[in-house]
Amino acid sequence: MNSNIPLAERLRPQKLVDYIGQEHLVGEKGIISKVISTGNIPSMVFWGPPGVGKTTLAKLIAIELNRPIYNLSAVHSGVKDVREAIDKAKKQKFFNTPNPILFIDEIHRFSKSQQDSLLAAVEQGIITLIGATTENPSFEVISPLLSRCQVYILNSMDEKNMEDLIKNALEKDIELKKKKVKIEETEALFRFAGGDARKLLNILELMVNSITDETEIIINNQQVTERLQENMAFYDKGGEMHYDVISAFIKSVRGSDPNAAVYWLARMLDGGEDIKFIARRLIILASEDIGLANPNALLLANNCFQSINVIGMPEARIILSQTTIYLANSPKSNSAYVAIDNALAYVKQTGNLPVPLHLRNAPTKLMKKMGYGADYQYSHQGAGNFIKQEFLPEKIAGKIFYDPGRNPQEEKSREFLKKRWKEKYGF
Repeated sequence: MNSNIPLAERLRPQKLVDYIGQEHLVGEKGIISKVISTGNIPSMVFWGPPGVGKTTLAKLIAIELNRPIYNLSAVHSGVKDVREAIDKAKKQKFFNTPNPILFIDEIHRFSKSQQDSLLAAVEQGIITLIGATTENPSFEVISPLLSRCQVYILNSMDEKNMEDLIKNALEKDIELKKKKVKIEETEALFRFAGGDARKLLNILELMVNSITDETEIIINNQQVTERLQENMAFYDKGGEMHYDVISAFIKSVRGSDPNAAVYWLARMLDGGEDIKFIARRLIILASEDIGLANPNALLLANNCFQSINVIGMPEARIILSQTTIYLANSPKSNSAYVAIDNALAYVKQTGNLPVPLHLRNAPTKLMKKMGYGADYQYSHQGAGNFIKQEFLPEKIAGKIFYDPGRNPQEEKSREFLKKRWKEKYGF
């Protein structure tokens, strides 16, 4: 194409009516549509995966309300930049004029002190804050700031949204209109895009650019798969394979390959990934994939998270590497993960089964008279601190949720349980 501006940027909507997706927020009955109609918007945080329109929506709100907007990226901005933006906002505010909007992309990467620097300006109405984050704001945005913002969740694009995006691109883009493009199949386009609008448009642009010797450009599943494998570096521009790389990292640790795990860790660190994002995934890994096979893994992963917050980069890379290698080298078990999911599924299936009377507390005389707590036996009074009795609701007595994994640590648990519950649980 002749234009140096990426397709996704060329197609960025300039009016809210042209915005595709997030109907629950900007549709006719959407909450953001309603607050825009009042002209009085609150500070807010947009939470959602990459490429779903968080930045675009912030800009469109400013356009719709005719307000100035200042843009900061938490990756490249510090407290000084925040204060300069607030000073500009103060100079633009006269009497009853509405607040300028301060948009902060990846607000979860701001430190506590950086977020603290926003508080007074938000409280005093100097700015209306709009933050965008791919991480749960409950964990990453300080409570005083979060309490002053509305949190809106943006969802990945569904197939209808992605079909609309492609149709819009082919019909309205100044460059694509010059070409004869036929989309025969969309399955691969949508699969590789993964609900990310920017990624979808980048793939479409790549496909159109890569076919130069035909009068009609035909796009199908096979072509998309082959071209993306050949042009993975292009496809990955701007770190858009964020979730693909973290997936490879997780699967390498789960698969007990420390070399691959460290490689994918290096890819993330080199690409500027948030170290807290990586550390949180290590905590999940330690419980989901290692679990009871090595309970110390969770302790180390949690200490890793605490340590990298104290140390920061570049030294945090060593702590992350140590933890990654330890988890990769640990025996694996997902028995705790499977057990709780089995139990949750069974709870949904059977509903709220009554708690057996002997397990109920009896704080009043009436409850004792009704049999609450009767026949309960205090386990510590038995041999080996164990007395065989029923702890499940009568209807599901004998139901098995936890099956010990086949590893040395849980084999000990299996033997322990077998001595106590062989007849009941079939050990």
